Amino acid sequence: MGGESMNPLLQNKIAKGEMGYSGSFSSTKSVKITFRIPYYTEWGQALLVCGSEPMLGSWDVKKGLLLSPVHQGDELIWTGTIAVPSHFNCDYRYYVVDDARNVLRWEMGNKRSLSLPPFCQEGQIVELHDFWQTGSDALPFRSAFKDVIFGKTSTLNIDSPEVVLQDKLDQEDSILVRFKICCPNVEEGTSVYVIGSSMKLGQWKVQDGLKLHYTGEYIWEAYCLIPRYCKYGKNGNLSLEISSPRELCVGFTKSQRPYILLSDGMLREMPWRGAGVAMPMFSVRSEADLGVGEFLDLKLLVDWAVESGFHLVQLLPINDTSVHGMWWDSYPYSSLSVFALHPLYLRVQALSKNMPEDIKNEIRNAKERLDRKDVDYEATLATKLSIAKKVFSKEKDLILNSSSFQKFFSENEEWLKPYAAFCFLRDFFETSDHSQWGRFSSYSKDKLEKLVSKDALQYDTICFHFYLQFHLHLQLSEAAEYARSKGVVLKGDLPIGVDRNSVDTWVYPNLFRMNTSTGAPPDYFDKNGQNWGFPTYNWEEMSKDNYAWWRARLTQMGKYFTAYRIDHILGFFRIWELPDHSMTGLIGKFRPSIPLSQEELEREGIWDFDRLTRPYVRKEFLEEKFGQSWTLISANFFNEYLDRYEFKEDCNTEKKIAAKLKSCAERSLLPDSEDKIRRDLFDLLKNIVLIRDPEHARSFYPRFNLEDTSSFRDLDDHSKNVLKRLYYDYYFQRQEKLWRQNALKTLPVLLNSSNMLACGEDLGLIPACVHPVMQELGLIGLRIQRMPSEADLEFGLPSHYSYMTVCAPSCHDCSTLRAWWEEDEERRRRFFNSVMGCDGLPPDQCVPDVVYFVIRQHVESPSMWAIFPLQDLLALKEKYTTRPATEETINDPTNPKHYWRYRVHVTMESLMEDKELKATIKDLIEGSGRSYPPLSEDVKQLSRETAAIAL
Repeated sequence: MGGESMNPLLQNKIAKGEMGYSGSFSSTKSVKITFRIPYYTEWGQALLVCGSEPMLGSWDVKKGLLLSPVHQGDELIWTGTIAVPSHFNCDYRYYVVDDARNVLRWEMGNKRSLSLPPFCQEGQIVELHDFWQTGSDALPFRSAFKDVIFGKTSTLNIDSPEVVLQDKLDQEDSILVRFKICCPNVEEGTSVYVIGSSMKLGQWKVQDGLKLHYTGEYIWEAYCLIPRYCKYGKNGNLSLEISSPRELCVGFTKSQRPYILLSDGMLREMPWRGAGVAMPMFSVRSEADLGVGEFLDLKLLVDWAVESGFHLVQLLPINDTSVHGMWWDSYPYSSLSVFALHPLYLRVQALSKNMPEDIKNEIRNAKERLDRKDVDYEATLATKLSIAKKVFSKEKDLILNSSSFQKFFSENEEWLKPYAAFCFLRDFFETSDHSQWGRFSSYSKDKLEKLVSKDALQYDTICFHFYLQFHLHLQLSEAAEYARSKGVVLKGDLPIGVDRNSVDTWVYPNLFRMNTSTGAPPDYFDKNGQNWGFPTYNWEEMSKDNYAWWRARLTQMGKYFTAYRIDHILGFFRIWELPDHSMTGLIGKFRPSIPLSQEELEREGIWDFDRLTRPYVRKEFLEEKFGQSWTLISANFFNEYLDRYEFKEDCNTEKKIAAKLKSCAERSLLPDSEDKIRRDLFDLLKNIVLIRDPEHARSFYPRFNLEDTSSFRDLDDHSKNVLKRLYYDYYFQRQEKLWRQNALKTLPVLLNSSNMLACGEDLGLIPACVHPVMQELGLIGLRIQRMPSEADLEFGLPSHYSYMTVCAPSCHDCSTLRAWWEEDEERRRRFFNSVMGCDGLPPDQCVPDVVYFVIRQHVESPSMWAIFPLQDLLALKEKYTTRPATEETINDPTNPKHYWRYRVHVTMESLMEDKELKATIKDLIEGSGRSYPPLSEDVKQLSRETAAIAL
């Protein structure tokens, strides 16, 4: 796919000069700038440069400069020229466009800056030699690297390249080249050099090479006069670039020598790799906590991470989930507010420096009472709120009138006022279902201002929620800043959904489709799927203000975190959408998606749509499922129609069936258990082949796994063949372009809303478009060894993972390594033989040697990050494996009412004292070549001295 396959009409337009800026400066009174970039396109695509100045379109891509392609060896080079004044400067970026100049993709990372050298004269030619900036090129500028891991670069002295005088240019038969390279991981006391075949570049000797000057933002530059052709490479941080040397070959005449501004992208060095530890906030245990992990406990976790060699600490979502007022709220992915922090993680001891003695005693008693094996969600939250209210009543005027609170309030009142009002109304009406709030059911700013007014009777209650969020902000900010200072990335989690009874659905109802719910695709966990019950997003409405809700959400998150995990990233390509009356996740469709049209189906000989879209229930099906009781079930739930049965109006959805069964059970009218009858009726209700679109009667969606249904099996062979083909087309082919376009509308907005490093949870059924888009945007994927993306593998091979991944042996959504090992004897044997390369029978228990092998596999992988749940790390030592492995599982995805309550059974203080475990982990990380944070300034200084000697 190259220049020869370019659309002929497009080539003709370029040749005639009909597209792009033609220039308004005389060639003798201006400078000519030539853009040059190697890039392979597909048929109908072209490259365009657009920038901040009018001659580059003023950021209107339709008016940008269209480039022309030419083959040079194995490369396809795109070039274009404009004339500009000699003092010209601008920002610019490259885009891939179609024939109509619609943007197909664009460069990631920072905008490029062009400022002509001060010695540029009129009539001069300046060539910009650029490389396309990929998403991975932009990663060093994310806060995880820029502010935390590579933060030391900011201490380097900023310098300017030396100016080359014009008379020197005239004396030599050479061209002036500005070398420019991005090199983020440079220690103090080291330098970056260009060496090459030219004498001016040291003839491959570092000591005689061209020393570059640090100009800020990881950029190193220098000017040099070199001959027409040379090979060269960059040398930085005491190691030569990886890969073959770079080449520069330019033709010129003595009267017209170009200046070449050579931007070589990133230094080609061994990619940076790090390791991290993952633990939910609620699971951390310390000597100071009150029954649950608290934000200030993160400082202990950070200290342990540093001494164990970790550069990252990963958490689950920490937003307020107080929807039901019971343990159901332990589910951290169902946010009451995407902005508010959870009061569960408050350290009440830190609320006041002058804590009354009676409250101190209450805290001591509560600590003893709540120090249990698992989190008691309800008791812990109630205790903390009770204590916080007592402290608030004593110090509210002091806090609310302080300058620090006033600053916090002014920066957050856009979400803080609605959140506090919502909490008040939730407690007043004893429900979070805002449709039950009478005149407050519909949100308005006028109603809000009255609710939070200082004159309102409930003002103290409203202020208490302000107060809680202020202290939560202070405590999390303190922990986040501590992590940064220690060189540790704090990684948060961005849930895909919000609770349908949340502040966000109350304040922004137009952003959500409340008559539908989000589900996982049915193969994600099991054949029945999982109905998460979240409302789906109205992306069309969100786009009208350029996704302001998402941008605000990411901006808020970026106050505390320097990296984040996007939960179920597939939701930004497409979501599995279910009607609101569903209770299971099977009868759904992808949104967006291209349905099967009635015309399309009729052309294929499919016409009996009632037969295909209605539950297919025959007498023998009822007899098989309900036995002798089938007549009773039939009489209550079905109407007989010819040779088939149809569900009655009062039970033709899953929610209606559940409600009717509950009523029958209360009156003792059921012949079998309620659960069994419900499952059997649900199976019959889902015995369909096509789903009719409720919004468009002539559009249809194939039911997931339609071949498994008796409705499908009873069709004629022609219909079966047609429907199988259309099923495959719907799920695996026709949506790819649409889903790619959808992701490229939404994901860049997220990525550009904050400076955090973004990772995407890309497990499950992965469309072909997903990984190319993630690679293009610089999104880091997830690899779990027991859930390989390769269909022909039972176990993933960490040594084969790509760099742009996070690898892990387990995660919060599956059993721990130890529990997984022990739950299946045959699988354990296969892993022991094929992955570990051992003969014979494996040990029944996941002994430390097995854990060590698996962890070593992961730290030695090419993945950018190897992140381990703390439970898997503790299994390296036998003394920490006394607790049954099954008790260490954080979540059971097959149970929608799972209680998220796991607590580590050892305190962080005692883990800090275990030097042996820390040394074992750090030796693994160090031996794998992964980076790890220095322990002290002394160690850092020793590293610098060693580096200087090596140079």
